[in-house]
Amino acid sequence: MASLNPYGKVSEADQERLLARRKTRKRITIIALSSVVLVAVVVAAVFGGVSHTNKGTSSTDDQSSISTTIKAACSVTLYPDSCYNSLSPLIKSGNIKPQDIFKLSVEVALNELSRASQAAVDKLNVTDKMALAALESCQELLSLALDHLNSSLTVQDTTLLEAFDGFRTWLSSAGTYQQTCIDDLRAAAPGLNLSDHVSEKLRNSTEYTSNSLAIVSSLESSVASIGNLGSIGRRLLSSFNHEQEPFWLSSVDRKLLQTTASQIKADAVVAKDGSGKYKTIDAALKAVPEKSKKRFVIYVKKGIYVENVRVEKNMWNVVMIGDGMNATIVSGRLNFVDGTPTFQSATFAVFGKGFIARDMGFQNTAGAAKHQAVALMSTADESVFYRCAMDAFQDTLYANSNRQFYRECSIYGTVDFIFGNAAVVLQNCNILPRKPMLGQQNTITAQGKIDPNQNTGISIHNCTIWPSGNLTGVNTFLGRPWKNYSTTVYMQTTMGNLIHPKGWLPWVGTSAPDTIFYVEYQNNGPGAVIKNRVKWKGLKPNLNAKQVGKFAVKSFISGDKWLPAAGVTYKSSL
Repeated sequence: MASLNPYGKVSEADQERLLARRKTRKRITIIALSSVVLVAVVVAAVFGGVSHTNKGTSSTDDQSSISTTIKAACSVTLYPDSCYNSLSPLIKSGNIKPQDIFKLSVEVALNELSRASQAAVDKLNVTDKMALAALESCQELLSLALDHLNSSLTVQDTTLLEAFDGFRTWLSSAGTYQQTCIDDLRAAAPGLNLSDHVSEKLRNSTEYTSNSLAIVSSLESSVASIGNLGSIGRRLLSSFNHEQEPFWLSSVDRKLLQTTASQIKADAVVAKDGSGKYKTIDAALKAVPEKSKKRFVIYVKKGIYVENVRVEKNMWNVVMIGDGMNATIVSGRLNFVDGTPTFQSATFAVFGKGFIARDMGFQNTAGAAKHQAVALMSTADESVFYRCAMDAFQDTLYANSNRQFYRECSIYGTVDFIFGNAAVVLQNCNILPRKPMLGQQNTITAQGKIDPNQNTGISIHNCTIWPSGNLTGVNTFLGRPWKNYSTTVYMQTTMGNLIHPKGWLPWVGTSAPDTIFYVEYQNNGPGAVIKNRVKWKGLKPNLNAKQVGKFAVKSFISGDKWLPAAGVTYKSSL
């Protein structure tokens, strides 16, 4: 098992503490609080907030009212003490609305992370190259976390439930980035205790981020219980700063992904033979306008492009189209064994929101012996990969964070080769386990949900799992729980006989945390027989269509809001 452990095991002590916290917060308390919060939301939205005080009310009564309000809001969080202690000194008036509490909680998290992100990496006497590279990753990841906390303070003028989805996505990602920093340090420099140092420096910011996520999740649950509040929701959101998001695609662009490569009117053409303006993808990306609200189309002609590509976070709405997943290939070989942390090892890494790729291949040729070696990594919100191939061994596809969609792709790998903590749907894809190193077992997924309020998970819908080559003597499992709330759903998928009868593999020991959420629904083929599956509390083999439907495109990634304009074929629900 040691050879299969790329990031270190789940902490059993942390697991017990989390379980204890959850047991002490009874459902009846949460339901009651949600009802109170819902009434407060409606009243605040309609009447603009009503003061709790009048001329005859004493200051002591006012402070008592404030304390009760903050304690009620914080009771739904995993860290109620840190929530109350961070918020109560900042609230001076009894005229406090639910949206004000949420906004203030995000500001507290943002301010703390701004301070901690410097303290976490400053003045560290480190000379080890691997550790220095991991610290460099941390700086980038914490910057991304700050960006996403900032996004949680600005919303589009949209419906309330749509805004909640954005809030939960950005806060989930902010928490994921902080955890990714710690994970990369733990793996890169296990003997230097850097991960413990940084984890302690980030303790408050991670708790405050989690608190904000819990508060907005509670608000969302309350509102969802009675449906969309329409104009009330818009008035509720009026207390936030409104920032126009970039356009997705205009009506003129809608057929773009259905157009043949030769018919595309591209903004940039890349060709190894010199027939385009650029010979490398990296050179073409330098021409992308910063934070463009319009699509920038790059046509990459057939050929193997040996380069490590980054679509940076300020490169919005890039469309990259090749001549086919086996014709236009981006190839690299950065890997963990040779000194590159997992987050930096991707041959093709996407950060800029609204990215689309079609008919391209992404490969990492480092080989099984080099362990973690990512072919494609996306942390871009509303990113789409259509008819693409991801080809590597361990950690092939890194769906790190935000909302992502993969359609008709082919994904090859061995250990944990679809992993991360995004909200991601893979639909009509071919999942192709290959022969691993001697002594290794194949695990298709390793999902990294760290907080029960995150809206993340891996959803595999109507795909095919089939061996790539001879897997005689190799055990292949559907996945293993990377983190305590690991969430993975296989639905209506064909599974060959390569899948081990037990189905799932523990990360460590002989079982899994009770808090995981694994689902198998209406799958078929010899590998889909569930009779001999592991007997874990977190494995749900008998859910109904309504329960599983929450992991379909429409519900899980709000795909009906943004995929139609992208021109990608998809199935919205079960």
